[in-house]
Amino acid sequence: MVNIDALRSGDRKVLAKLLTLVESTRPEDRQETERILENLTDQRGNSLRIGITGIPGVGKSTMIETLGRQVIEAGSKLAVLAVDPSSMISGGAILGDKTRMQTLSLDQSAYIRPSSAGKSLGGVSRRTRESILVLEAAGYDMIFVETVGVGQAEAMVSQMTDLSILMLLPGGGDDLQGIKRGVMELADIVVVNKADGDLQKRAVLSEVDVRHALEYMRPRHRGWKPHVLKTSALQGEGINELWKVILQFRKQTEQTGAFWENRERQLHDWIRMEAREMILDQFDRNQRLSLLHADLASEETEPSSSHITLARKLVKRFFELSS
Repeated sequence: MVNIDALRSGDRKVLAKLLTLVESTRPEDRQETERILENLTDQRGNSLRIGITGIPGVGKSTMIETLGRQVIEAGSKLAVLAVDPSSMISGGAILGDKTRMQTLSLDQSAYIRPSSAGKSLGGVSRRTRESILVLEAAGYDMIFVETVGVGQAEAMVSQMTDLSILMLLPGGGDDLQGIKRGVMELADIVVVNKADGDLQKRAVLSEVDVRHALEYMRPRHRGWKPHVLKTSALQGEGINELWKVILQFRKQTEQTGAFWENRERQLHDWIRMEAREMILDQFDRNQRLSLLHADLASEETEPSSSHITLARKLVKRFFELSS
């Protein structure tokens, strides 16, 4: 049994225990998690949720370490959900982002939670949304969600955060190759990182290219035009400017109402996604369906039925058993 009052008072052991409970796939743990989350609904909306994405090696962990210190110095409590790729053998996280944020991990105003992406294709854990709510209830008013890379990750993290930061490497325009238009459209702030040393000139070129590309894209939030910045997280350069833009984003989107429109839209998305996951869980756990599935699969070699027809039979039977 998790002590909710201890969680609200900032007990880190209770927080860790609850986050582990949230990530559990055991049916009894899911029931306990749902009960606890019902008691935490009054905490929603008190934080700024920021997604940080980019290809491996772009410096996401270093950026979080450097920007995180800026956040804490401004008086906020910071939580970081570092969602790592999963080991195919153990299912655990394999990058160990927490070990790369050594200074931040020792600060009592920061809490870093590495977690495995599991089977999630979007680079974020299925329970990342619930972890955010738990961290808000524990008093963390700034939530960073670091994702596994570039691609579907941006689409997923944008559905659970208020602000999306896309990090790029200096490349004189070459770094834009392979980055789809949809990825850029989801970014509220684009950061060209590692703009130091021999890469400074290339960073300037990349910044110009990104600005030009964004001119032809529709902003994600009403009234907000995506900003492009050059930074060196390692040297701490450009971090103050990035923090100012983050604060500007919140102020401006709250004034226009876009901030809360996005939160409401996300809530609708969360409900639909959770309903789908519940249905899939019931589907996968139904033994009678598993037997039928095996029987139908053995029919696949017969020319009389396509895989679509067989799948439709399985779905029809599922609803019959559920009614």
